[in-house]
Amino acid sequence: MSRAEATKARILQAATEEFAAYGIAGARVDRIAKAASANKNLIYVYFCNKDGLFDAVFDAHLGRGLDLVPFTPDDLPDYAGRLFDHYQEHPEVLRLATWHRLERGTALETDPAVAEPARMDKLASLEAVRKDQRGTPGFAPATLLTLVLAIASAWSPTNAASMPATSVLTSNPAACRSAIVEAVRRLL
Repeated sequence: MSRAEATKARILQAATEEFAAYGIAGARVDRIAKAASANKNLIYVYFCNKDGLFDAVFDAHLGRGLDLVPFTPDDLPDYAGRLFDHYQEHPEVLRLATWHRLERGTALETDPAVAEPARMDKLASLEAVRKDQRGTPGFAPATLLTLVLAIASAWSPTNAASMPATSVLTSNPAACRSAIVEAVRRLL
């Protein structure tokens, strides 16, 4: 890795922590530069501005990052469980998504950076599975995907409806995961 690539990686890591903690408006470029041990001007060279830096962080964690959890339209309970695992290992993902929705004023589901092509591929896969199944059609793909994603993030600190995450998750995260998998299984 070149020196420039290493510096850029440190900036992205520091920016991830800053944006997850403070959002776009509350994040400070000078704190990011200090945490990354980088010259503040390099942030502007690499990312143009704070919004460009947030976009790079957001894309890394929600665009490409969720590709780390392979989508299995024919086994949505397992997918929900693996998403839960990913969120536990990377709590910044849901925090960044929440800040994006709050400060950008658009739902992730309608953001072209996220929706195309990843979300559309998921919806097409769900539609294909639905067509292969006999009997009742169940939920429309967009509704089903929304419900699965909501269930997978049920114990996230960003979910205002959940019980305090620290008491439930720290006492028995395996039970939380099992409940998520079972809830999606029953949903289907």
